[in-house]
Amino acid sequence: QVQLVESGGGLVQPGGSLRLSCAASGNMFYIYTMAWYRQAPGNQRELVAHISSGERTNYADSVKGRFTISRDNAKNMVYLQMNSLKFEDTAVYYCTVVGLNAWGQGTQVTVSS
Repeated sequence: QVQLVESGGGLVQPGGSLRLSCAASGNMFYIYTMAWYRQAPGNQRELVAHISSGERTNYADSVKGRFTISRDNAKNMVYLQMNSLKFEDTAVYYCTVVGLNAWGQGTQVTVSS
């Protein structure tokens, strides 16, 4: 069973940056497609970005050009570099393994002046 722990959230001003990290337990991490989702109050959870085992990436239109997903298979880590943050990026961000019902506890990102 895969366990995921997110970190790196916090309070940031508009235009600022944050780097989220997700540590995954378990073997064969490298075979999985990993994803970041987010959920703002009153909204459904939405896909932010995903990265395949071959490091192909895909992004929601709302974050293209601002966010970058990456992975380090040697460390069982997935990252989300978030630049040019906007008020509407405020949400709890979750790491997940695509195809498995495995989610982290989430990390809060708040963009506020």
